[in-house]
Amino acid sequence: MKKEFFAHVKQNEDGSWKEPHLLIDHLNDTAKRTSKAAGEFENADWGELSGLWHDLGKFHPAWQKYLCRKSGFDSEAHIEESNNRPNHSTAGAVLAIQKLQKNYKDAARILSYVIGGHHAGLPDWTPQLHSRLYDDNQNLIEDDLNKIKEIEEAKEFLDETIPISIPIIYKNSADKNSNEQLHLWIRILFSCLVDADFLDTEKYMDEKERGGYLTIDKLKQRFDTYMSEKKSNSELNKKRNGILKRCREKAELMPGFFSLTVPTGGGKTLASMAFALEHAIQYNKKRIIVAIPYTSIIEQTAKVYKYGADTDEEIEKLKAEGKFLFGEDQVLEHHSNLDPDKESSKNRLASENWDAPIIVTTNVQLFESLFKNRTSACRKIHNIANSIIILDEAQMLPQGYFRPILSALKGLVNYFGVTVVLMSATQPALKGKIGSDTNSIEGLENVTEIIDEPDSLSKDFKRVEFLLPTELNKIKSWEEVAEELNTYEQVLCVVNTRSDCRQLHKLMPERTIHLSGFMCGEERSEIISDIKTKLKNNEPIRVISTQLVEAGVDIDFPVVYRALTGLDSIAQAAGRCNRENKLKDGGKVVVFVPPKPSPSGFLRKAEDAGKAIIRNHPDEEFTPSLYSEYFKYLYSNLNSFDEVDFYNHLVRDATTFDFQFRSFAEKFNMIDSTKQYSIIVWYESLKSGKSSLKLIDQLKYAGPSKELLRKLQRYIVNVPIYIFNNIKNANYVEDINGYWVQSDPILYRPGIGLLGNESDWIIGDGVV
Repeated sequence: MKKEFFAHVKQNEDGSWKEPHLLIDHLNDTAKRTSKAAGEFENADWGELSGLWHDLGKFHPAWQKYLCRKSGFDSEAHIEESNNRPNHSTAGAVLAIQKLQKNYKDAARILSYVIGGHHAGLPDWTPQLHSRLYDDNQNLIEDDLNKIKEIEEAKEFLDETIPISIPIIYKNSADKNSNEQLHLWIRILFSCLVDADFLDTEKYMDEKERGGYLTIDKLKQRFDTYMSEKKSNSELNKKRNGILKRCREKAELMPGFFSLTVPTGGGKTLASMAFALEHAIQYNKKRIIVAIPYTSIIEQTAKVYKYGADTDEEIEKLKAEGKFLFGEDQVLEHHSNLDPDKESSKNRLASENWDAPIIVTTNVQLFESLFKNRTSACRKIHNIANSIIILDEAQMLPQGYFRPILSALKGLVNYFGVTVVLMSATQPALKGKIGSDTNSIEGLENVTEIIDEPDSLSKDFKRVEFLLPTELNKIKSWEEVAEELNTYEQVLCVVNTRSDCRQLHKLMPERTIHLSGFMCGEERSEIISDIKTKLKNNEPIRVISTQLVEAGVDIDFPVVYRALTGLDSIAQAAGRCNRENKLKDGGKVVVFVPPKPSPSGFLRKAEDAGKAIIRNHPDEEFTPSLYSEYFKYLYSNLNSFDEVDFYNHLVRDATTFDFQFRSFAEKFNMIDSTKQYSIIVWYESLKSGKSSLKLIDQLKYAGPSKELLRKLQRYIVNVPIYIFNNIKNANYVEDINGYWVQSDPILYRPGIGLLGNESDWIIGDGVV
């Protein structure tokens, strides 16, 4: 009679025990799931073997006793050395080395990474994984595996044949250097295993609501219905329809890299989706992933895809009429600021592995998933295969990370059936050689522009007149700027820093709106909503803002002032002017030289590049060609496109399969948390009644939970270390269960935000 070995056990709410999840079933079912996932890129046999071997360590008698004792399933079970229980992920990795090292060294190393890391994350080979597999004398540690080999029930899993399929990266000659993509292939194979393991365990532990999504065909039907009902004969909509038509036509082209260069106001959000849906049907793509640079505009974009509108007023109207675009249950909104109260259980599950058809996420979430080593982050990667990625505002990709990001994109396109759309009004120069003779990388090749004549289209969509400074070294004082702004009833002024924003705002009349990154997300959202309302009602309104309003914030001013900076930022600011082209004489964008230059580093170089292009082309219109020249100039003056040392961690030693997955993951942080601190602030909305104070009390007395922390995201302000230290030393924050929380009312002032400077910590006239 065969002995039963358990993979998992679960106690029901009534105290009874569910039938144990048998290890044999878990290994076989995980293997099937992993094989199916890896079959998407022609390596099903690699997936099957990793699934069969991933939990072999659970056959070990000591591990079985540990499971029964720890869970309470068998309270009599005991382990003499409970603290030294076998690592259940190591046995399969040891078996891979033992069986394959002699004749199939590469396969042995690959499977040891995938299997050995499936619990704790992809490791470095040295010293992490190597020290788990070998002793100090470089002998393979086989004791635990040998005990498993004696178990009759385990034997059927020990003699599996080796994978015979060639890794997909070696079957396609499109990439000049397949070794550069080997780490990516291992990651995606790892992702197949991790997700399969989670899904099979989830099925046993708790039946959950997954799936139920419409097919891409059905989603396209909804899209076409919505667009047919949306038709308008206005000149602007005629132009937008022309863009839409071109997107549909170009969708028939072969998968690969595309750019969509559409001026602000051209309807690129819906046009890109039209391309993606047509392309997905034509080439049987599984999902559409829209990546956005800022969390602040994700909700807006997701609302457009869900409902066909982005304001609460319009959405409520559409809901009452029973109208929508795709529907809120068909679009996964995946970012850290999502309100848990508005998130369905299905969406929470889908965010774990991206199995929804339409995903709206951040650049950070997308690219850190591709380079992190944790199982929770890697789980979704395999579902990126055979998809369409739309990179909205592509010019916002961080230049210091170009090498790993562009390498990953090339790998996904060349080997994993991905189509990438670079979308922007100001396309970055990512094709061919990027940089200078002394510092360069190979950019993208064979990028197809969807719009045949983007310069001509840009001129067709001209909505504003740019008034550029004739003398680029002649500064304009804040007093002069304030005086000019006061001559307009409706005006937006965008400056380069938070301190500039504060300084100019102090010179403006009462009721001038201040908007900066030192405000929490909840207050920023309310202010932007109020701005939209005032503009719609044609009320007087003046706004002083940092550049946070430039990307994707759908506001429409007749006049915009912009402090001198890079051309892309000037163009983004111009996108907030005469957006709907309703002004008979067009909008006006005034560029001025501020009292002090941009902060040193990238922003200063962007400003210098902007000056150079304006100086060399004083009378030339802002077109995609001019933006391309600007980016080429900017990139030629940057110091590095690989600040995280991608080459040395993941490429240099690829031929020996010596990867530093964990070390690179620790370096790859697109938002560097080591340079800033997060502060939970006191904020209570007089308009909505929402407040952070009750949430802070919950944090204090009940401790942190995932749901609570996600709610608190709306009330976080990130500050540089030096400002945080000033605040901490002044005793204006306290540590509550590991999180820094405002402790004095003086620190945050509605309408202004967090007061980071000592000069502001004055009650009364110290703050305007």
